[in-house]
Amino acid sequence: MKSQNIDNYRLTSLEEPTDEMLAQLMAGVGKAACESSVKAKEELNRRLNETAHIIASRRLQRKSIHNV
Repeated sequence: MKSQNIDNYRLTSLEEPTDEMLAQLMAGVGKAACESSVKAKEELNRRLNETAHIIASRRLQRKSIHNV
């Protein structure tokens, strides 16, 4: 394969990628997957905390209604 920049290579190319290019592609995919996983966990935690606050708030409202 001709010397080609990894940024310009497309997997649909008719030329096979070099082992170095495949390693770079896989490293990039791995990094993107890790970043996506971290963002998903952060969003999950945010939603869980939000739900916990809503539940706690509703429990307090019910307590105050029953104590009246």
